[in-house]
Amino acid sequence: MKLKNLYHWTVLVPIIAGIYLLTGLLTDGALSTIGGGILLFGSVLAAVHHAEVIAHKVGEPYGSIVLAICITILEVGLIISFMLSGGEGAVTYARDTVFAAVMLLLNGILGVCIWIGAVKYKEQNYMRSSATTYLVSLVAILVLTLILPNYTSSVRGPFYNESQLVFVSIACLVIYGIFLMVQTVRHRNYFIIEDENHTPHEADPPTRTVTVVSLILLLISLAVVIFMAKGLSPVIESFVADMGAPRALVGVIIASMVLLPEGFAAIRAARSNHLQSSINLTLGSAMASVGLTIPAVSAVCIWFDIPFVLGLDMKSIILLALSVFIVMISLSRGKTNVMYGAVLLVNLAAYIFTVIVP
Repeated sequence: MKLKNLYHWTVLVPIIAGIYLLTGLLTDGALSTIGGGILLFGSVLAAVHHAEVIAHKVGEPYGSIVLAICITILEVGLIISFMLSGGEGAVTYARDTVFAAVMLLLNGILGVCIWIGAVKYKEQNYMRSSATTYLVSLVAILVLTLILPNYTSSVRGPFYNESQLVFVSIACLVIYGIFLMVQTVRHRNYFIIEDENHTPHEADPPTRTVTVVSLILLLISLAVVIFMAKGLSPVIESFVADMGAPRALVGVIIASMVLLPEGFAAIRAARSNHLQSSINLTLGSAMASVGLTIPAVSAVCIWFDIPFVLGLDMKSIILLALSVFIVMISLSRGKTNVMYGAVLLVNLAAYIFTVIVP
């Protein structure tokens, strides 16, 4: 993208969508909902474009980190806004959203990336050291935040008391902070693989000005995706209620909207035979989605004295354990094949089916 191309659709769509939101055009009407849906999808595609511009400029693994943190910040904003509104599902909203995001990332996005890459290239290579580093950190954070609350005794139920929330939040931030140091400084080579099919005629990186413009437009696009999803949530809730499905399905649908930009970017990387970039995006986002979201939500809930549930029920724990175990096995060889992707996608189908038919 050149700076002079201000008429480019990736510039116009997020701006038009932002105006659409700010002027109150997003209402309950059918035409308004259809228009909002079109602008939502266009903003997702624009976010992917601007994320790729930034990633091309800063290189891996920094590009993946930028996108993961942007999406996490906006995810936190969405969760907190719903919790402060005090709706029917406010107590479990943070848990349900984070769990849905992790399941969609581990099974859905990673599964599609492995499947598409295997279909096109039969096998794809990646750095095993990166997968191990991601998964060691992710498993610790998942257990501390989503499983351990069920087995503490200071408060009855799947809750943490205030001091426990503070400790777990600090633990998550410490793990994530050390992980970032490992990823970007001490062992940066773990997360980069030399592409044997790299073409010598690859386009030059964008200028600093273009990168800054793309960063601003990325933030606008992601904000539009979040607030459009929130604005369309009553329509989604009515649709789910008409289906007779549990309210938890609403969290799955909204989480999938939030993760669409990252999903598209990861899938495009896999199609270009850059599976390492796909892994960086997917597992890095899972890390950020739990390791940053839970501390941020905990701080707000402590400040406003809002109770919220963290511990998963046994069905969800089993599905989470199965997903993490399959991902560990799938990323243990340094090569992928179509079987790994297929199993992960079946896990995703099982998760969504058991949400709809608990």
